[in-house]
Amino acid sequence: MEGLSSTAILPDTLQGTRDDLSMQMGLIWGQIKAPLMVPLLRLAVVVCLTMSLMLFVERVYMGIVIVLVKLFGRKPERRYKWEPIKDDVELGNSAYPMVLVQIPMYNEREVYQLSIGAACGLSWPSDRIIIQVLDDSTDPTIKDLVELECQRWASKGINIKYEIRDNRNGYKAGALKEGMKHSYVKHCDYVVIFDADFQPEPHFLWRTIPFLLHNPELALVQARWKFVNADECLMTRMQEMSLDYHFTVEQEVGSSTYAFFGFNGTAGVWRIAALNEAGGWKDRTTVEDMDLAVRASLKGWKFLYLGSLKVKNELPSTLKAYRYQQHRWSCGPANLFRKMVLEIIKNKKVSTWKKVHVIYSFFVVRKLVAHIVTFIFYCVVLPATVLVPEVEVPKWGAVYIPSIITLLNAVGTPRSLHLLVFWILFENVMSLHRTKATFIGLLEAGRVNEWIVTEKLGDALKTKAAVKAPRKPRFRFGERLHVLELLVGAYLFFCGCYDVVFGKNHYFIYLYAQAIAFFIVGFGYVGTIIPNS
Repeated sequence: MEGLSSTAILPDTLQGTRDDLSMQMGLIWGQIKAPLMVPLLRLAVVVCLTMSLMLFVERVYMGIVIVLVKLFGRKPERRYKWEPIKDDVELGNSAYPMVLVQIPMYNEREVYQLSIGAACGLSWPSDRIIIQVLDDSTDPTIKDLVELECQRWASKGINIKYEIRDNRNGYKAGALKEGMKHSYVKHCDYVVIFDADFQPEPHFLWRTIPFLLHNPELALVQARWKFVNADECLMTRMQEMSLDYHFTVEQEVGSSTYAFFGFNGTAGVWRIAALNEAGGWKDRTTVEDMDLAVRASLKGWKFLYLGSLKVKNELPSTLKAYRYQQHRWSCGPANLFRKMVLEIIKNKKVSTWKKVHVIYSFFVVRKLVAHIVTFIFYCVVLPATVLVPEVEVPKWGAVYIPSIITLLNAVGTPRSLHLLVFWILFENVMSLHRTKATFIGLLEAGRVNEWIVTEKLGDALKTKAAVKAPRKPRFRFGERLHVLELLVGAYLFFCGCYDVVFGKNHYFIYLYAQAIAFFIVGFGYVGTIIPNS
C-alpha cells in the first residue's frame, strides 16, 4: 500500500515541479522585460522603421523616374548617337573595330557547347573578332571537351583562342585579367563578356558596338538577361520576379539619370581603353564586375543600359546553387562598399550628386538596408512585438509601407502577380542569408572571399522532365537540412502560437505562413514546387 501511495504521489510532484518552473520563468521574464526588453525592442522598431522609410522613398523615387522614362524619355538611340557601321570600299573590314569576346568558364560540362556556339555565331567580320575561351576547369575530361569544341570551331574558320592557366587565383576576375595580357588583345578596341550559360543572338554586336563607336564618353553597354528556365519551378519564378525588377527599374533608372549602374558581369561590352584607365580587373571582392563599374564611373565614364536587347541565360534551379549565388551577390557589394566609400567621397572627377547616388542609393539602400531590414524587421522585430505587447508597430510601418514596396517590386513581372504572396515569403527567407552575407562583407569575416561557381544545367534542363532519375533519399543531414531556417521558422511559429493565445497584434496568419516558408526552405524542398502558369 505504501508503494502504491508513493507512486500515486509522483505525478503530482512532477506537476508541481513543472508549475514552479513555469512560475519562475514567468517571474524572470517579467523582471527583465520592462527594464531591458521593452527599451531595446522600441529602439529596434525605430531603427527598422527608419530603414523601411529609406527603402520606401528609394522605391517610390525609382517608380516615378521609370514612369517618366517610359512616358517621356527618349530611347537610347536618341539619347546617344547611333547609326549602323557602313562599309568602306577603301578600308574594307578595317572600318570595323576589333572585338574580343571573352567566355570565362569552370567545369561547365552542361553549357560549354551552348556558350561557345552562340559566341562563334555572332555576326561580325570574321577577321575583326576574336573569341577567347578562358577555361579554369579542374576536371581534365571537361578541359579536353572544351578544347575539342574550340578546335572544331577553329576548323570552320572562326578565330577562337583556347586559354588556360596553371592556377585559379582571383577566380573569374583573375581569368579575365590574364586573358587581357595576351599579345593579340592589344589590337582590340572593345571586349564583350559572356558567362558560360549566356547565349547572345547573332545581331548582338550590331546593336551595341555603334553606341561605343560614336559616343567616346561611353565605357559600357549592358544588355538585359532573358531567363530560359524561369518556369522550371517556383524558386526560379521567384528569382525571375526579383531580377526583372532589377533590370526593368534599377538598371533603367541608373542609366537614364546618372549614366551609372552596376555592371552585371556578363552580356556587356566594355571599351578597353576605359577598362584599362579604371585599373583593369581586380579580385579584391567577389563582385569584380561592380568593382570595375564603380572605378570606371569615378573616372568620369558613362554607362548605357539597353533593355530591349536580351541575352538568354539560366537561373539557378537548385536551392544549394541559389544560396551560394546570393551569398556572393550580397557579401561582395558590402565588402566593396567598405573598401571604396572613402575613395568615392574623395573623388574630384564626378559631381556631388553622383557621389550621393552611388553611396546612398546604390550601396547603402539597395545593397545594405534592403537586405537587413527585410530580415531583421519582418522576421525578428515584428514577431517579437507579439511577445512584448508594450511595444507596438504603427500600421503604416507594419502594413502600408511593405505593401507599397512589394507592389512596386512586382511591376517587372506582371505575369507572376498571382505568385506575389509566395514571392514575399520566399524573399523573407532568403533575406536571412543575404543579411548574414552582408555583415560578413562589412566585417570582412571568414567567408568574405568565398567563390563557388553557380551550377548550370544547360541542355539537361530539356531532358529533366522527360527522363526520371533514380529517386534519391529525401533527407540528408547537412545537405538538405538548413538549421538557421528551421530555427527562425520555429521562432516564428512560437510567436504565432503566442499571438493566438495571448497576443493582441493579430499577426498570427503572417507568422504561421512565414514559419511554413522557413520550414520548406529549411528542409530543402522549395525547388521541387512547380508553379501554376
